[in-house]
Amino acid sequence: MGDPRGFLKVRTRRGLAERPIEERIKDWFDVHAESGLQPWTREQAARCMDCGTPFCMTGCPLGNVIPEWNDLVRQGKWEDAYNRLSQTSNFPEFTGRICPALCEQACVLGIHQPPTMIKNDEVTIIDQAWELGYVKPLPPQRLTDQTVAVVGSGPAGLAVAQQLTRAGHTVVVYEKDDALGGLMRYGIPNFKLEKGLIDRRIEQMEAEGTRFRTNVEIGKDISWDELRDRYDAVVVAIGSRVPRDMKIPGRELDGIHFALDFLPDATRRVFGVKPVNDITAKDKHVVVIGGGDTGSDCLGTSIRQGAKSVTVLQIMPKEPTSRPDNQPWPTFARLYQKTTSMAEGGEYLYNTDSVNFVGSEEEQSKVTIEDSATAEGFVADERGHVTGLKIVNVAPGENGPFTRQPGTERVIPADLVLISVGFLHPDTTTLVDQLPVELDKRGNIARNDNFATSQDGVFVCGDAGRGQSLVVWAIAEGRSCAAAVDEYLSSEKTSELPAPIKASDRPMMLPR
Repeated sequence: MGDPRGFLKVRTRRGLAERPIEERIKDWFDVHAESGLQPWTREQAARCMDCGTPFCMTGCPLGNVIPEWNDLVRQGKWEDAYNRLSQTSNFPEFTGRICPALCEQACVLGIHQPPTMIKNDEVTIIDQAWELGYVKPLPPQRLTDQTVAVVGSGPAGLAVAQQLTRAGHTVVVYEKDDALGGLMRYGIPNFKLEKGLIDRRIEQMEAEGTRFRTNVEIGKDISWDELRDRYDAVVVAIGSRVPRDMKIPGRELDGIHFALDFLPDATRRVFGVKPVNDITAKDKHVVVIGGGDTGSDCLGTSIRQGAKSVTVLQIMPKEPTSRPDNQPWPTFARLYQKTTSMAEGGEYLYNTDSVNFVGSEEEQSKVTIEDSATAEGFVADERGHVTGLKIVNVAPGENGPFTRQPGTERVIPADLVLISVGFLHPDTTTLVDQLPVELDKRGNIARNDNFATSQDGVFVCGDAGRGQSLVVWAIAEGRSCAAAVDEYLSSEKTSELPAPIKASDRPMMLPR
């Protein structure tokens, strides 16, 4: 800690400048106009208090030693900062851009000032490391005779693969899509996470010895039991991709899609890849049901595709701008944060529920709130295409978390409806049929504290076992799962991988 009074001298928190809205909505590049390295970067890092008990480290699922590399940023020691950061994080260029910064909400300085710019320091360190040539392949010094198959190339799969490759095992990553990265590739838009960042990491991993197989769907192209016979261990990192649907009248109309049927095609078009579902928002009134991060991504994507209008529906009330009493520091507080997409346009409707989809004007008034739950035979227009959505205001009530408010129902135009209300569990249909594993009550793959499933030699990490979560949690689980797999494969511990983080050791204050 170079300046113990740094947080007293610099009280203002700086943020990265964004490109003008009228400019950035015409392309798919990063929305920011500047990199993390600015004249004020080191000054901002000096605000870190180097607390005796750094709660930011507890808030971070990866356990990043944040005070240490904050001080190295202050000194401009980029190689040392990178070496310290890379000891706990495989892909800080991902988390530094798309993580909600759980660490910053746990920052002690955040009790009475805006918290330290931890996220910006993280991405600045790794960007500088790449630019200055500090990031190099780290192939193992010697190879074992053990082989591992990793199914899924999202953040969890990539993290477990890199750790096991560096431990000397032969690792093959299988991906059913035509490109690697999982939802980071085809779920998160390019303006939030440019795909060249993923490609750069894949090149490093290939140089280290990790092998990749795209366009291979386990369960169809290769059976799960055959895969288990081929390898000494199998890691399931397929993510949680079964979407939560909406069972309301009119759901059968055309023009109603899940968000993850829409977002991947937008990225494919950017890179000249043929769309799979061929869904576009161009010249349409778009309604996004669900106001989370994915809903925001749908908003920004629709605006760039030339939508006539975009309305985002959120059944929950608008989040508070300051920490509520029931979410005290250092717990994670759900606060209102205006995303870059929200700043670009569209309309957010809070405390709003969906009643039914409509297909023609003459039918819009025939389904009331009272009978909408049982309405059948909803008449569509000649094309069978959605034309609107009947919505209603809701408020907390005695009979449930939300009570519909009579007299508030109305119909909003909708040529394209995108359902973005979360995910249920991983798609385990072929896995359970071919290599039966136990599932938990939520439909996720059951596991013990060492990430092992009910099948010997089969492990699971990331959303497939944890449930829908964050990229930072996926990377943390991938690292811990790799340590468990390495221990399983080795009668004696021959690598220097950290011991797996058991479920009982994980910070309970973070959202699941």
